[in-house]
Amino acid sequence: MATARIERFPLAAPECRIAIAGFGTVGHAVARLLYSRRDDFPLRLTHIFNRNVGRKKAGWIGRDVVWTEDLQPMLDSGVDVIVELMGGLEPAHQLVRAALQSGKSVVTANKQLIARFGTELLQLANDNGQYLSFGAAVAGGVPVLSALQDGLGGDHLIQLRGILNGTCNYILTRIEQGGISFSEALSEAQQAGFAEADPTDDIDGHDAAAKLAILARVGLKIGVTPDQVLCGSIRNLAAIDFEYARELGCTIRQVSTARLHGGRVYLAVEPSLVPLTSPFASVVGSQNLVVSTGEFGGETTFGGHGAGGNPTAVAVVSDLLQTARNCGCRGRTVNHADIDGCEITRDFEAPQYLRFVVRDQPGIIAQIAGVLAQHHINLDAILQRPGYDKCALPFVITLEACKPASLEAALHEIANLDFLAEAPLRMPIMN
Repeated sequence: MATARIERFPLAAPECRIAIAGFGTVGHAVARLLYSRRDDFPLRLTHIFNRNVGRKKAGWIGRDVVWTEDLQPMLDSGVDVIVELMGGLEPAHQLVRAALQSGKSVVTANKQLIARFGTELLQLANDNGQYLSFGAAVAGGVPVLSALQDGLGGDHLIQLRGILNGTCNYILTRIEQGGISFSEALSEAQQAGFAEADPTDDIDGHDAAAKLAILARVGLKIGVTPDQVLCGSIRNLAAIDFEYARELGCTIRQVSTARLHGGRVYLAVEPSLVPLTSPFASVVGSQNLVVSTGEFGGETTFGGHGAGGNPTAVAVVSDLLQTARNCGCRGRTVNHADIDGCEITRDFEAPQYLRFVVRDQPGIIAQIAGVLAQHHINLDAILQRPGYDKCALPFVITLEACKPASLEAALHEIANLDFLAEAPLRMPIMN
């Protein structure tokens, strides 16, 4: 009978000294976890940095911990690992650079930092014999990055798809379950603490784009930036779209996709119709889900809570433990992006959902179908629910798989037709 070897820290494992930069929700949760498990882990918190640090001091933190409003004492100290939890690009970027150059490893949950400067910082870590770990930067407490790098390292991954933004997923599931408007669902999300006062990055796809860029770097081994990801907003979705989606055997989720084929990569974050039989359809509230597709191993699914202080703290401390195990072994940090200059393509064919709101008159469908036919786009189905005002009548046309460029050209022509009450809504249908 096969037995599994459980890896533990040796009893005499050297103590790894930790500094936390940023004592907000996640920083507080990381410190709590370190203290609650201090007898199990060879990790000792020695420094905490935060602006206006006097307001942040917690009585349960040991008196030997140094609280500071200046980053330099951490850099000059004997700490082994700096945990960057400040967020944003600056001064986080300069702190991480300075830490690696001064002989300290770094653990970060900063998705924007890694998405934009990951290649540079990984190389800097290698050059200085240090570690840069960022497992908490994508999907919070779901260990997807380590799983892609290590657990699936023997496969050749060709696609990554995910629900990466808990705010959007909360909003979409509230519209679906409550039949409420987008603005009402957003307000609920803000009151519940799932959405920021300015939710633009979440609802317009930019937050998920940064996470997708990191996933693509680790899983597909391609160097891309968030600016190269096609982003679509969820702000124009309405309860009627979920009703029509249900008729099609689907629901709606914000889906992030990175697909590699023939030296080209398709990158997109956009609201999409997903079949009710798909694992994406069952992801509700603020949960995250990532599905990887390998050339040899097929599909592997990772799911769980992607946001919040405690799940993210688990990911951060897991990175700290991995770093502590490997401290002193030079040259182990891997620059994941093996394929640079990969061609970005928008030319990914998929079936499409089009929702129109029109001022009713004869011949509307014939005119729309005529424009689509001129661009070699075939209709699949037409859906129209009764009981709506003839001055703002919603109906849906689904299309067979077509090229995005052809569809955009057709929609540009359709936008000039005089019966439209508002701009059409387009979403891909995931198959």
